[in-house]
Order: sequence, then structure tokens, then C-alpha cells
Amino acid sequence: MKDTPTPTPIDFTIGSRRFLSIPRRLANWSFSLEQALAGSASIPVAPEPGPDGIRVLSAPLTALPTLLHRFPDHVIGARQDYPRHYVAMVGSFDDYMGRFSSKTRSTLKRKARKLESAVGPTFAISEHRSPAEIERFLSRAAPLSALTYQARLLDAGLPDTPEATRGLLALAEADRLRCFLLESGDGPLAYLALPIEGSTLIYAHLGYHPDWSRHSPGTVLQMHALERLFEEARFTHFDFTEGDGAHKAMFGTHSLRCASFVLLAPTLTNRAIIAARGAFDTSVASARALAQRSGALGRIRSRLRA
Repeated sequence: MKDTPTPTPIDFTIGSRRFLSIPRRLANWSFSLEQALAGSASIPVAPEPGPDGIRVLSAPLTALPTLLHRFPDHVIGARQDYPRHYVAMVGSFDDYMGRFSSKTRSTLKRKARKLESAVGPTFAISEHRSPAEIERFLSRAAPLSALTYQARLLDAGLPDTPEATRGLLALAEADRLRCFLLESGDGPLAYLALPIEGSTLIYAHLGYHPDWSRHSPGTVLQMHALERLFEEARFTHFDFTEGDGAHKAMFGTHSLRCASFVLLAPTLTNRAIIAARGAFDTSVASARALAQRSGALGRIRSRLRA
């Protein structure tokens, strides 16, 4: 399977802050949620490696021996293991909410009430599907995305290039995109963009205004979006994709152990990058454990996002 190699950074990060990025030309080998759930029984066709190798995304741990066997000469590195959270969208939204404890349900409802009260009568949540609606969504959400820490620190904000915009409009034309916007009279406070693959919603982009973070606008928007998506009764899964986090863990109903990593061609430079990244991750993990024992982890996280 041919795949155009793309410049892919191997990042050295602490929390949400990237300290160093080394570009490599890699092909992408990714697993959909359905493929990940099938494990080694449904491994996607491997791409032809790029000049520097392959980036593997969200591979189930059960499939790793088979994956690595296909590229025995490549060097594995930058590995991240995590639970891939997802929502099994069976039943109604009330059924879904029923899985939460009464305390969590009360907390979610209280956050929604507090945010609506803080915003006042201009509080509004809108859903966007058609190309015209998506154009409006992008015009409102893109300026907000530039303010988020995902965009400032990780280059992971809502894509706003002409090519990316055309791609989103094409998805909307094919009814394969759902976007949501939470707004006040002063402008948008949070956005959520969800491409659709088959019957699965993909958690692609969530962002919120940093000045409103204490009111949890991203959490409030997520809950409202899930309610509307359950009502649509079209989807079987909501895939939170790679990476762990409190937001994903709270809203997900299930999780699957997965890993993302790179398989690099065994050049001297690539071996040095893998070794440096491994040493960096080990030192960060040690520092994190020390900060957690001392009670300073929360303060450090806040400073890294500043």
C-alpha cells in the first residue's frame, strides 16, 4: 500500500509543552476503532515505509508482535501506551448518563448550570453539518482555536489552511462531519469537530477559551454534543482516539489498551534520536513521580500550560 510520506515531528514534551521537535519523513499506519477492537484479527495493510520509516497510531497491544514482525529491521521508539477511550452508543442518552455515579451526574449538571448562568441570556450551543454551516463554524472557531494551549504549545489546534478547509467541506458535503459551537454574546467559548468514519464519530478537535477554563466550557459542550448525537441514533461509537486524559476517561464507557510509536530506518541518526527520546522520557517519568509524591504535580502542570 503506497502512502505519501509526510514530515512528522518526533516531539520531546513535558505535559502539554513541547521542548524539542525533530522532523522525520514517515508513512502513517493507523488503526480505526473497529480494527483496534478486532486486534490481531484485523490488521490494516502496512504502508510502504517513508525514507525514515513509519509512524504507527493507536495499535492494539495484542497486535504489536505481528506489526513488529513485518518490519524486523526498523527500530521502535517514542512509544506511548494508553487506554483508548470510546463511547459505545447503545441505548438512549439517559441510559448513557445512568452509567455515571449520582455525584458525577450532579457535578456535570452543576457545571452546565454555572456556565449558562455566567454567560447569561446569550448562552447558545449550535450544531453544524452542511457545508454552509461548516463554513460559519470555521469562521467562528478558528480564531478561538488560536488561543488554546493545543494550538500555542502543540500545533494541534483546529486546522485552518485552505487544504484543510476544503477537506472539511468535502466531509460535510458527504454528511460525514458533525461540529458543535458553544457561544456567548462576546464570541465562541468552545468548539468540537467530529469527522465520521462509517458509524463512528472521531474526536478530532476540542478547544475552549482559556479565560473561561474554570467554568469547564469544553466539558459542558461535550455533554450537550453527546446528547444530540445519541438522539440522532445513527452512530455506534464515539472514538476518543489516541492518548489518555481525564476528559476522555470520564466520558468514555469503555477503553482498549493501545500504543502509538515510530518504526525508524536503522540509520545512525535515527538510532540517536530514539536513544535521546528514550532517555528524555525516562527522566520526565522520574521527575513526575517525584513531583507526585511531593504534591507539586498540579502546580507544575498549570505552569507548563501557561
